[in-house]
Amino acid sequence: MAHIIRKATEDDAGRLAELAGVTFPLACPPGASPTDIAAHLANTLSEKHFRAYAADPDITILVVEAGGELRGYSMLVARPAQDPEVAAALNLLPSTELSKCYLHPDHHGLGAAAELMHATVESAAAAGAKGLWLGVNSENAKAIRFYEKSGFSKVGTKTFKLGTTVEHDFVMERSLPA
Repeated sequence: MAHIIRKATEDDAGRLAELAGVTFPLACPPGASPTDIAAHLANTLSEKHFRAYAADPDITILVVEAGGELRGYSMLVARPAQDPEVAAALNLLPSTELSKCYLHPDHHGLGAAAELMHATVESAAAAGAKGLWLGVNSENAKAIRFYEKSGFSKVGTKTFKLGTTVEHDFVMERSLPA
């Protein structure tokens, strides 16, 4: 199925929240509790939050659309890292955070993830960033492989609060084309 990648608008917020409900749990470690996952979805990935993200001038959301349906998204945050562990690990400044990068499981293995990553990298570079960084759960081997294949390397660690649980993430970074 053909797909397009475009910048999200506030009108996409409800569909993004629905997609997050499918994709975010797949990125969680196997032992993550459904209660903690539900709390994170409500507190970070709800329609209300996606509306605010889409309206924020420092945030860019790109979506993969196929057949009129949203099938994936990435979210860039063009602000200095607030987490001291992350700020200390980054080598390429100014840097943009790749806060979210998810694809519906029905579209895994079809090339859409690589295309979304390419568009995400281009967007961050066009906005003037020298580096792109992300946090990925240390137990998510599939995502780590994808990010390494996409030019990221591990530069540090950080913690991530998922509901009542503290998870451990790798901080990964890559340079951006000038």
